[in-house]
Amino acid sequence: MGRVTARRRVLRVRDQGASYRPDTLAAEEPMEIRVGGRPLAVTMRTPGDDFDLAAGFLVSEGVVHAATDVAGIRYCAGATADGGNTYNVVDVALARGVHAPDASPERNFYTTSSCGLCGKAGLDAVCTSAAWSVAEDPLRIGPELLTVLPDRLRAAQRVFDSTGGLHAAGLFTADGEMLCLREDVGRHNTVDTVVGHALRSGLLPLRGTVLMVSGRASFELVQKALMAGIPMLAAVSAPSSLAAESGLTLVGFLRGASMNVYSGTERLEPLPVS
Repeated sequence: MGRVTARRRVLRVRDQGASYRPDTLAAEEPMEIRVGGRPLAVTMRTPGDDFDLAAGFLVSEGVVHAATDVAGIRYCAGATADGGNTYNVVDVALARGVHAPDASPERNFYTTSSCGLCGKAGLDAVCTSAAWSVAEDPLRIGPELLTVLPDRLRAAQRVFDSTGGLHAAGLFTADGEMLCLREDVGRHNTVDTVVGHALRSGLLPLRGTVLMVSGRASFELVQKALMAGIPMLAAVSAPSSLAAESGLTLVGFLRGASMNVYSGTERLEPLPVS
């Protein structure tokens, strides 16, 4: 399996001068996702949680909804010229009766480490129907608890400490307990691996949970949260306008004791509003 970090010799320039020294970088490698042996997508990712990533990607695409929808996940041997395994090709076997996704060339399922929805033909293709509605989710959480989540997320980012180059997504309960954390060069991958972990653990839908992300809250992250039944998405940075039109509770600029709530304000405990 690939390593999550790599060492490189770099020229470090400071006020006192310049010197060569080793540096630690976040690893980034392509991973091809196959379903039933047929290529479906290629994404740039940090190796490590590849099976969770593949499973979560299929949840986001509306292909699978439960652990029983997946018969197995494996690395593909023979991925190199000499028949070896690069651990960069993952094949998902669907359970009997689960329909395979459209793998036609026009889907153009290449995703970079910055965009989880590249190649989709249009917005209608992105807005797939979620298996669960978050409209009636009973989640209620106080703003004072939300304010501690960024620090808890950051404290758990072990690979970020050595590289400074990874996004993170953490899944929390309404009491602030961290259920899962994933790091990756792609912010969409972090959410997919969290969702994939939940799928493979039999936890979907993720009712009553909060998804905390280290960057901005773009539409593809909102869509992935909705597809997993997550009622609240919180981010340390800004959301996009399309993300703010979703049905979940969307929190942005969650820093210190301040935040902006863009939608779903009813899930925050009553606040005095002027």
